[in-house]
Amino acid sequence: MIFVHLIGHNFEYEVREMIRVFFFNEEIQFIDDLKEYDEGILIVSKFNNTFDKLASITQIYDDNQLVYDDHLDIDTIDIGRDDIHKKIRVGIITNLYNGLNRISPVKAPWGILTGVRPLKIVHDLLDKNYDYDSIIDILIKGYKLYSEKAELLLNIAKKQRKYLYPLDDRRFSLYIAIPFCPTRCVYCSFPSCSIDKFGHMVDMYTDKLIYEIDEIGKLMADYNISTVYIGGGTPTAIPIKNLERIIQAVYRNFGKENIEEFTVEAGRPDTINYEMLSMLKDNHIDRISINPQTMNDRTLELIGRKHTSSDIIDVYHMAKNIGFPVINMDLIVGLPAEGVKEIRTTLSMIEKLDPENLTVHTLAVKRGSKFKDIMDQYQLKEQNIINEMLNETKIFAERMGLEPYYLYRQKQMLGNFENIGYAKKDKECLYNIKMMEEKETIIAAGMGAISKIYYPQEDRIERVPNVKSLKEYIDRVDEMIEKKRSFLS
Repeated sequence: MIFVHLIGHNFEYEVREMIRVFFFNEEIQFIDDLKEYDEGILIVSKFNNTFDKLASITQIYDDNQLVYDDHLDIDTIDIGRDDIHKKIRVGIITNLYNGLNRISPVKAPWGILTGVRPLKIVHDLLDKNYDYDSIIDILIKGYKLYSEKAELLLNIAKKQRKYLYPLDDRRFSLYIAIPFCPTRCVYCSFPSCSIDKFGHMVDMYTDKLIYEIDEIGKLMADYNISTVYIGGGTPTAIPIKNLERIIQAVYRNFGKENIEEFTVEAGRPDTINYEMLSMLKDNHIDRISINPQTMNDRTLELIGRKHTSSDIIDVYHMAKNIGFPVINMDLIVGLPAEGVKEIRTTLSMIEKLDPENLTVHTLAVKRGSKFKDIMDQYQLKEQNIINEMLNETKIFAERMGLEPYYLYRQKQMLGNFENIGYAKKDKECLYNIKMMEEKETIIAAGMGAISKIYYPQEDRIERVPNVKSLKEYIDRVDEMIEKKRSFLS
C-alpha cells in the first residue's frame, strides 16, 4: 500500500499516474490526515507559493523513516511554455519523479510523461519555432526523458510534419467501426461482439452503419475527405457482401477519387480467404492489416487465437499475390510465456515476409480485458526483459528498411514503454498519423467509435463518442448523428 498526502494542490490524477510508473501493481490511497498512515510508503507532496516564489516539496517515508526530502524551485523549469498552471503541475510531478526514481529500481525512460501522445509536445515546440537542439534540451531537462526517447520523438515529429501541415479545418478523415470478432483475445479491451453470439445482428448493424455513413456524407458535404480507416473488432469477420456494401457506401458519399488512403483491418487470418481479399482489391483498398501479434503457435493458442503461424504466412502471401501495395503487421511484446527467444522467432518469420508496415505494441493490461482477470496466472515480464525484446524489434525493423513514423503510449503498459509504428519510405499510414496527433478532424461511424472535431485556431479537439452497446447503437443511431451535427455547426 502506498499512502499519499497532498498539501496546497489537487493534482491527484497526475500524482497517481506518476506513482504507477514506478509501482505498477501497488494499491494507492490518498489520505487527508497523516494519522491514517501507519506503515508502508508515505508520499507527502506540497506546493508552496510564498513571496512570489513557487516551490514543490516532496517527502517520502518508508515505514515511518524519511528516505527522500527535496525542495524544487518551479521557476527554474523550462518546458517551452509560459502557462503557469502547466509549470506548477510539471514542477510538482518532477519533484515526485526525482524521489520515486531514487527509491525504486524501476526505470522511467519517459520521465514525467504519462500521457498517450508525447509527440504533441514536440509538435507544439516546432510550431513555436524552437530549434532541434532546444527541443531535445527541453525534453531531457524539462520532462526528464532519456536521451534516446527524446531523439526518437524528434525524428518521428520531423517525419510527420509533411502529412499534418498546413493545418486545414475543412479536411477530415473517416473512421468506421466493425465491432464483430470470431473470438475475443485475452488482452483485448475494445468493445467487440463475437460472431457466434451476435452474428444474427450483422445485417441490421450493416444497414444502420450505412445509414450513418450516408448522413455523415450530408454533414461533411462542404469538407474535403483525406483518409478512410475501417477498424474493429475484425472487419473481415463479417460476410463479404456486408463489408463490400459498407465500402461502396463510402465511395458513394465521398468519391473514390477524393480518398488519399483507404485502410481495412483484415486483422485475423482466420477471417481471411481469397474471396475476401479479392473483394477488397477490386474495391481499391490500398492498405490492409494482417496482424499475427506473435508467430509462436503456443502463444496464439494461449491468447485465444484460432489460427497458427502457418495460416498467417499463407494469408500474407495470398494478399501479396493479389497485389496489395501496403500490408501492415501488428506484434505485441510482453505476451504470456514469451521472452527474447520467442520475439526473435516472430521477428525472423516477419522479416522473411517483408511487410511495408510493422506496428510493435507493448502489452497493456487493461481493466476491460480478460487478461486483467487472469493476469496472476502468468508471469508478467520484468522491465529489463521487455526492454531487451523491444530492442530486438528495433534491430529487425532497421534491417527490414523500416523507420519509426508514429508513436503512442497507453495506461497500464508493461515496463513503462511505448507502441511504435514502423514503415518503409513513403509507405507510412497517413490515418495513423492524423488520428494520433489530433491535428485533423476524425469523423467516426459505428458502435463505440469516437469522433474528434478539431479546431485549429485553438489547437483543441472535442470528442463525440458513439455508444458502446450494439443494441443501443442500432436503436439510437439518429442520436449519434445529431451529436455530430451539433458539434460541427
